[in-house]
Amino acid sequence: MFDRTRRPKLKKNKVLSMKEAIAGFVSPGDDLYIEGFTHLICFAAGHEIIRQGIGNLTASRLTPDLVYDQLIEAGLVKKLVFSWAGNPGVGSLHGLRRRTQAGVTDPIELEEYSHFGMVARLLAGSANLPFYPLTNYRGTNIADVNPKIKSILCPYTGVELATVPALHPNIAIIHTQRADAEGNAQVWGLMGTQKEAAFASKKVIVVTEEIVPTSTIRSDPNRTLIPGLIVDAVVHEPWGCHPSYAQGFYDRDNDFYVEWEDISKDAKTYQDYLAEFVHGVKDRAGYLEKLNSGLMARLKAKPKKCEGVDYGY
Repeated sequence: MFDRTRRPKLKKNKVLSMKEAIAGFVSPGDDLYIEGFTHLICFAAGHEIIRQGIGNLTASRLTPDLVYDQLIEAGLVKKLVFSWAGNPGVGSLHGLRRRTQAGVTDPIELEEYSHFGMVARLLAGSANLPFYPLTNYRGTNIADVNPKIKSILCPYTGVELATVPALHPNIAIIHTQRADAEGNAQVWGLMGTQKEAAFASKKVIVVTEEIVPTSTIRSDPNRTLIPGLIVDAVVHEPWGCHPSYAQGFYDRDNDFYVEWEDISKDAKTYQDYLAEFVHGVKDRAGYLEKLNSGLMARLKAKPKKCEGVDYGY
């Protein structure tokens, strides 16, 4: 069982560059979890993993989309643990298809759950429980193809329940809107499983749009989703989610997702993209310089402030 009594991270300033954080905390063979649900998907971290060639990865996530597909196309993923996979609103993940279709000589392993099955695995991991019981596999055949989904009898009702094992990624990469140098991180807008993934994982990298003083974090404590106590590194990476979005900072680049269908269908054009936009730049700043002129100005969010609260003292 994962030891939740791990030593607290007492270092005050954990700020590293993306290159330093990935090199220091992501290793070949890791179970990797890049969190994000619609927004706050850290493409910058995925691209740095590709640049550093860190392979033999087990890539886990509820909804793997383009960033995981790029890791697969780069040849760095040996196994995908997931619920749903695709290019949201557009189509397939073609890198994934090329590695899983019938007749492929070097297929990646697939381990599939329902959405809540993956949430339940993280809930168990974050609570240091060995498994999580649930009922959402009734009437489906997912359990027939995944031997890790087992069943038990409820000791209170006698009803048969499905169970899924706890998930403990080696490293979780969580993109947030703001954090302090200690790793206390705040998120607003659409939530995914940022908190659960962070607490379930052995190491945590927080990537953030903005680093703010600790006093700013403490002035609005209920917005703090991840405490610095469990964070190993903090990376300041504005626009680190493009083509995904960060609520309040920039919008989703919907045109990119549509255009990606044609780029990714063909292995050559896919590799050409990785060569230009990932291997062909040294960091996220170089990536942003390659984007179409005026794109960042068009995607930049317009202010829409939420009225604050008076905590009193």
